Amino acid sequence: MVRDDEGVRGRDARPAGSQAVVRALRVLGCFRDHGPELGATDIARLLDLRTSTAHRLARTLVAEGFLEQDRATSRYRLGAAVVELGRALYRHRGLYRVEPLMRTLAEATGTSPGLAIRSGDRAVVVAGEAVEPESGIGVYIPLHASAMGKVLLAWDRDFAPEDLGALEALTETTITDPDRLVRVLERVREDGYAFNDGEITPLKRTVAVPLTDEAGEVRMALALRADAESLPVERVPELAAVAREFAPAFQRLLLRTS
Repeated sequence: MVRDDEGVRGRDARPAGSQAVVRALRVLGCFRDHGPELGATDIARLLDLRTSTAHRLARTLVAEGFLEQDRATSRYRLGAAVVELGRALYRHRGLYRVEPLMRTLAEATGTSPGLAIRSGDRAVVVAGEAVEPESGIGVYIPLHASAMGKVLLAWDRDFAPEDLGALEALTETTITDPDRLVRVLERVREDGYAFNDGEITPLKRTVAVPLTDEAGEVRMALALRADAESLPVERVPELAAVAREFAPAFQRLLLRTS
């Protein structure tokens, strides 16, 4: 890697004025991946920055409310501004409107429903048991190892396996071979749903279906999650059919303007 006075240069050329913004966003990303508390030396190591640069970026984020600093330890954690943005996402996307529908779907299937959108090389669960409505902050999950992620990849016409880099093995059943992932995504498109059999968490299974906008583009994934005991493989087609029945209602509430 090539270092400059401020740290690592990105692979793509960006306007000079955007470099500080990119670095600040990457600092926040460290807390998503390695939190909940990090010191400046941790941030510097993770982003290949000088410690002084990490300090400066972190202090700027503290001043804007995106980070907080513990006075006793000098370590940083996410600040209130992040929570405010999470609440704004929950409100602006109208996710609060689907809460009754989520409860109905949970009662009808005996599973835990969830909704996810794509965020770069991951999916983020924006509604469901993984999300705290008071904060609107969800959980990031890998695209290659989740049913929701596979749905979001399957209908991405520009997707190439190399976009995800090395496919991390999270459990013994995680897909780590790019060619196999491509075949699985082809099957997802054919079946109209994706299935995750313990690829992130052992003994947990998930079925997911796509949610489309008015132009027919897949924008979100709707999932049903349960323990393997409650979700035997034989039940997968049935749950996929139920999720597809509910999909139009979710689409009307979240992805339609009329």
